[in-house]
Amino acid sequence: MGKLDGHCLCGEVTYTVANEDPVITGICHCTECRRQSGAAWSIVVAVSRDEIEITGDSLRTFDTIGDDTRVPVHRQFCGNCGSPIVSLAEWAPELAFIKAGTLEDASWLEPELEAWCESALPWALDTSREDRGYFPRGLDTEGADEPSEVQPVSS
Repeated sequence: MGKLDGHCLCGEVTYTVANEDPVITGICHCTECRRQSGAAWSIVVAVSRDEIEITGDSLRTFDTIGDDTRVPVHRQFCGNCGSPIVSLAEWAPELAFIKAGTLEDASWLEPELEAWCESALPWALDTSREDRGYFPRGLDTEGADEPSEVQPVSS
């Protein structure tokens, strides 16, 4: 089993990733990821879409439209146990965002950045870590990687 391999809670849906090095590890504070995870944020590991293989007859997809991007995100999950597996955002067609809680072993994971910080719950964002980038509205916002520029919005 590889570093980026994992499965859902019931084990019906599994995935393997050909490359052992993630493109990005991060925390997503967008409203849709919060709702899908049932938590204040979602920890994700981005990999190349062409390097992930997902198997399992219970794999289902639910599409959301981002409040800010207005483009679809295809959220794949296990239809048996409900575990979110991966998000496929149309704004990043080359990437698959694995939900880190489904990794076989996530003990190595250290988030490099936090995205959609303006959507963060006020108590869930600590911008004091200098080893992370902070992006108010996504990953490609110019000049948005300075912690002082991030002001979470109350929900």
